Amino acid sequence: MTRGQAIGRLALRRLAFAVPVLLVVSFALFVLAKASPFDPIERYFGVRIIGASPERVAQLRANWGVDEPVVSQYWAWLRHAVTGDLGDSLSLQQPVSAVIGDRLGWTVLLVSVGFALALVLGLLLGTLAAWRQGSWLDRSITGSCYALEAAPVFWVGLAVLYVFALQLRWLPGGGVTTGSEPLSAGGVAAHMVLPVAVLAISQAPWFVLFVRQNLLESFTQDHVIGARARGLPDHLVVSGHALRTSLLPFLTLLGARLPELITGALLVETVFSWPGIARATVEAALNVDFALLGALTVMATGVVLVGNLLADVLYALADPRVALDG
Repeated sequence: MTRGQAIGRLALRRLAFAVPVLLVVSFALFVLAKASPFDPIERYFGVRIIGASPERVAQLRANWGVDEPVVSQYWAWLRHAVTGDLGDSLSLQQPVSAVIGDRLGWTVLLVSVGFALALVLGLLLGTLAAWRQGSWLDRSITGSCYALEAAPVFWVGLAVLYVFALQLRWLPGGGVTTGSEPLSAGGVAAHMVLPVAVLAISQAPWFVLFVRQNLLESFTQDHVIGARARGLPDHLVVSGHALRTSLLPFLTLLGARLPELITGALLVETVFSWPGIARATVEAALNVDFALLGALTVMATGVVLVGNLLADVLYALADPRVALDG
């Protein structure tokens, strides 16, 4: 069996394993919703339920299957979900699939640019810190990273918003529109600067410290010591020998950081009023919108599973010594 076929089989096994995981997660959401004290019918009517006729309330409960067993509710939802019908969002008054379709692109844009920036910062600053171990530069970088690791994302977002949007007025504070007119590409880029920067800053410290630690370990390996003994310049030893071997463990960190990236995006979108999926998750939770919240939770679980799979595949492609029987 070739290496490519083995990687393909690994991917298929992981994807097959993802199916029961998603089923368990989605069913658990229905169990939690059933046990919740919140009534979707009361949420739908609001204060209007006082004047609603008992017949109309009973008819709506029957149509929605609110009083049916949780297994029956879940099976009905699953049959519709596989066809693309995820129900209707009570808080946004739209089909759940339409809400996801309208907002997914904005979240992908924010997360992809923020994650890419965090990777660049992690590689650059981590390499500089390890290269100048013990110097003022190393102490400044590592000290800042430890401080940012402990700082809540929403606090960093509010601080950045206060300084650059409210006080200095250098950049817009949030959203992607000015008044009722949609922004141009340049306007969207300007609105992205602060949320992307905060998302990158919240993720970069983990990458910086990870790269620094792995580089310091690489400096003690024989091939790096040998390169220095041959008289190669220090920057070539770091970039051409030590960094290359340090990047293999770094690939596994990418998948492990995905859950934190999703959580960070949720908080960043809320602080900066970014019209993405994460902000819709907050709205769904605040408004007890089980249909939207359940779909977004299942989607987030799928993203984490796919991210871990991609990290494993990249690691296997980068290092032929990795076994692929797991």
